[in-house]
Amino acid sequence: MRPVVDVYFSFRSPYSYLITPDLLKLRKDYDVDLRLRPVLPIALRARETLFSEENQNKARYIIMDAFRRAQFLGMTIDWPSPDPIVQDIETFKVAEEQPYIYRLAALGIEAERRGKGIDLAYAVSHLIFAGTKDWDQGDLLKNAVASAGLDLADMEVAIGGYDFMSEIDANQQSLDAAGHWGVPTMVVNNEPFFGQDRVDTLRWRLDELGLAAK
Repeated sequence: MRPVVDVYFSFRSPYSYLITPDLLKLRKDYDVDLRLRPVLPIALRARETLFSEENQNKARYIIMDAFRRAQFLGMTIDWPSPDPIVQDIETFKVAEEQPYIYRLAALGIEAERRGKGIDLAYAVSHLIFAGTKDWDQGDLLKNAVASAGLDLADMEVAIGGYDFMSEIDANQQSLDAAGHWGVPTMVVNNEPFFGQDRVDTLRWRLDELGLAAK
């Protein structure tokens, strides 16, 4: 049985978007299975603390640093329009009604069930973060999903037939058990590697484990 690298991922995280090219390369270079484990953004998981008045500088720093990191990596980035989380960008207050993020997370769950989780994460995160305005309109999402080898209409029928939130909650519990809270986090043999800039460290560990490049 091939070793598994669990990838904890949020469709609202710019760092999750930035790691997707590295994930494709990791899958190509190593004899491992990458398993997408979608979780809800921390804006929902810790809305009462992360975006409190005393923590707003932290949120602003994350946005600034993600854009800087994208520039360093040579990747296009723009803040999503619409934002996968409905949130006031001045006060950071998160709306009760969230029409986007649960659908995206559910699609990630279903894509992984079909063996295409990482492919969907790459395609959809690029649609959302690489500057496409109104990514939720027309056939844009449908076409992005198709580029991952999946059919959006078929997937949406599927996610209506089971409790995907229980899987999302299970992913969060698994991330907690691995000793971390943020995304992207990659876990192999119960060892977490947090952050887009820890892929090289993960590759070093895979080399140490004898998982020779293909």
